[in-house]
Amino acid sequence: MSNICSLCTTELTSMDKLLGENKLSDGGVLCNKCLDKISYINQEVLYNLNQFSINDIHQIVQNQNMEPSSSAESLPMAIAEEEPQNISKEEYKRRKLKIKAELENLKASLSVFTKGEVKELPSLISEDEKMLGITDAQFVNTLAAGILVATSKRMISVSKAMFGAAKINDYPNETIKSVSFVTDPRSPIIKLHLEERVVEFECFMDKEDAEKFYDIIRPIYNSPVQQHQQITNSPDTNTNKAVNTANSLEILEQLEKLGKLRENGILTDTEFTEQKKKLLEQLK
Repeated sequence: MSNICSLCTTELTSMDKLLGENKLSDGGVLCNKCLDKISYINQEVLYNLNQFSINDIHQIVQNQNMEPSSSAESLPMAIAEEEPQNISKEEYKRRKLKIKAELENLKASLSVFTKGEVKELPSLISEDEKMLGITDAQFVNTLAAGILVATSKRMISVSKAMFGAAKINDYPNETIKSVSFVTDPRSPIIKLHLEERVVEFECFMDKEDAEKFYDIIRPIYNSPVQQHQQITNSPDTNTNKAVNTANSLEILEQLEKLGKLRENGILTDTEFTEQKKKLLEQLK
């Protein structure tokens, strides 16, 4: 088995081999970046790669280069036309345009494997529900690709096996007690701590993007009020002072992040003022 990508001629990484080599019909292999690129042009390559040779791949690239480009569909993860579900075609089109704009604004970094999940979003997210963040994330111990979406009202997970229907899981804000992040050099994990259980999502496609996504949701769901209450109930006075100092620094950090969320349009002025007031009360 060759250890070199047949298209870009770079050496395959461990991530390229994580789910098995991307093998072509003539024995060649593709790295994940090249597979993403070619599958974006011709989605059949993604599902039937072993029926294509490297000559077929070169032909696909050549044909794409000969076609005029369209800036309207040059998004990080374009949303293809689909029949809307339970909504009118007009509303579906409005939602699709809104989500496309939000994906651009968020500079969404999604793999080609999540195309099917992204196509579900216009049917799931209403026009008055703002998307705050999105990342590749699948349930732990599963093979289905998936995305995790944070909106102004909830967290949504969308997962889809290669030939199966999409599975939607909805987590309203009021049901999420906190979130946590387990660092791992290969596949970090984002945890949603609900009232009766913990839901875990593995992020093995893009570690840095997963960390950025967690930085968005952490100040939303992790309340400094709860941390302050735990500190003041401690019997050790000296420990309390040290931890209260650390807590104060964390509150100041949260205030800085709130300011950035407002600057980026994620929080309204009213929401910012309300959250700022709550945080400042903890410094008294």
